[in-house]
Amino acid sequence: QVQLVESGGGLVQAGGSLRLSCADSGGTGNNYLMGWFRQAPGKEREFVAAITSSAVSTYYADSVKGRFSISRDNAKNTAYLQMNSLKPEDTATYFCASDGGILSGTVYVERRYHYWGQGTQVTVSS
Repeated sequence: QVQLVESGGGLVQAGGSLRLSCADSGGTGNNYLMGWFRQAPGKEREFVAAITSSAVSTYYADSVKGRFSISRDNAKNTAYLQMNSLKPEDTATYFCASDGGILSGTVYVERRYHYWGQGTQVTVSS
């Protein structure tokens, strides 16, 4: 059973960096696609980044390309989101997700992901 727990959120000034972690406490997610989404107050949840099980392929939303980097350490059952050059508009609750090996859409859409963490808050001050 995939069980995801995010950590690493917090308050940072614009231009700063944070690294989010997503640990799979169930220890079963190494063969699955992992993704990060975010949801700002009053807005829909949106795709941020995704990484395949082997880490060969990564995908990013245009709004974060060149600033964010997704990675994973399968030995630690953990995925990461390194966020640099943060902007106030990056403020949101960030969720990690796994597709659990079930292919039901592209990596960019929520319905591809069947397991979700509880979210971690990122606040970027101007």
